[in-house]
Amino acid sequence: MSKQTITVGGGCFWCLEAVYEQVDGVLAVESGYSNGAVQNPSYAQVCEGDTGHAEVVKVTFDADSISLREVLEIFFTIHDPTTLNRQGNDIGTQYRSGIYWQDEAQAAVAREVIAEANETHRGRVVTEVKPLQNYWRAEDYHQHYFANNPSAGYCAFVVAPKVEKFRRTFKARVKA
Repeated sequence: MSKQTITVGGGCFWCLEAVYEQVDGVLAVESGYSNGAVQNPSYAQVCEGDTGHAEVVKVTFDADSISLREVLEIFFTIHDPTTLNRQGNDIGTQYRSGIYWQDEAQAAVAREVIAEANETHRGRVVTEVKPLQNYWRAEDYHQHYFANNPSAGYCAFVVAPKVEKFRRTFKARVKA
């Protein structure tokens, strides 16, 4: 097994986590905060938008089972990469679209996938591609949030449709 980790942000981390936890080949998903200035920020601090952090998920996957390209293709399907600092009603820099890489090879794949996404989205992709910096794990209650709270309002109306879109679009990638 060849383990890799990539960190992505595309709106609320609950949405991304809920999808990636269902992806065949993904070994672990962790919600957190990255690329901000504050050490060990709280959810409340990040939501205020003053820390510079993005809500992200750290996705660990078996690269022998699923490629980074496929992980990122799922990412571009389950969020809107054309809205700056916004996903739906979630507004602020903490909800920005970003790919936070661990090495130059990951950065190169990210840039290729963005170039392809720009063709689909008419060159409007605003996803930032930067090295992962100042990452902090989110509080325990954010981990596996959708799995633990499927009937909560946000989960039912925002997260669940993204999960269903993933399941429809990537049927072959849904965990058994």
